Amino acid sequence: MRKNDPGSIVVIIITFILFVAAVFFKGVTHDLLLEAGVFLVSVKLIIMAYKNGTAFESVQRQLDEIKSLLTKQHK
Repeated sequence: MRKNDPGSIVVIIITFILFVAAVFFKGVTHDLLLEAGVFLVSVKLIIMAYKNGTAFESVQRQLDEIKSLLTKQHK
């Protein structure tokens, strides 16, 4: 399994810091749901990007296997 790229980690950290700051400054109000939603959307987008990258690597590996099989048969 590959690690998350540094950009994703930075986005998660900044979003979490802003979420904690919003809770600290605004308190636990109805706006907390909005802040939590923004945080969860950011995390979800990063998870989707990770899964997309993993799927791409799997497809790339399969295509490389097919290519090697075709070149073996062609020779």
